[in-house]
Amino acid sequence: MPEIKTAASNPVTEQFAKGYLARLTEVLKSVDPSRVAQVGDLLHRARAEGRQVLLMGNGGSASTASHAAVDLGKGCSRGREKRFRVICLNDCIPWMTAISNDISYEEVFAEQLRNHARPGDVVIAISGSGNSKNILSALRAANEIGCETVGLSGYEGGKLKDLVKHHILVRENHMGRIEDAHMIVVHILVYGFMDTEGMG
Repeated sequence: MPEIKTAASNPVTEQFAKGYLARLTEVLKSVDPSRVAQVGDLLHRARAEGRQVLLMGNGGSASTASHAAVDLGKGCSRGREKRFRVICLNDCIPWMTAISNDISYEEVFAEQLRNHARPGDVVIAISGSGNSKNILSALRAANEIGCETVGLSGYEGGKLKDLVKHHILVRENHMGRIEDAHMIVVHILVYGFMDTEGMG
């Protein structure tokens, strides 16, 4: 039997916490506020014109996409004359498994877009690496349909950066801090609506 390794002491020390937070503070400086504002403008126009916002991601980025859909669909919509029409493509597990099993996992988002998306809709793809094959396939489909495409990624942007019209980069190689920063970008976007419109 393989040897079970046990930790000698708690690795989450105060020093580790301080170091992580200090590095995250530096990472956030790589985010271009003007690009975030451009996406905010895109979302503002989508809501005003009744266009759909479709989000997607894998793993931790799937959770970020779901969180963004909740905040746009409820927090930025409740009590407003104009509401966000928002869908998170990684939230329908039966559909995802059907596409994965019968076609391929690479098409899990692209196939859904072919059902839902229309020209002018906003497609937001979140990928830490920027190289997830199912994200890239979805962006190609979105571009073919004529959607406005937005990408959030880390590292150097990956292949995603060349497939989207609007790219927000977190220049970092640590997946945890990339995901942290992506969630902060989402909150800047949604609280821009909630706080300035008296909804927060």
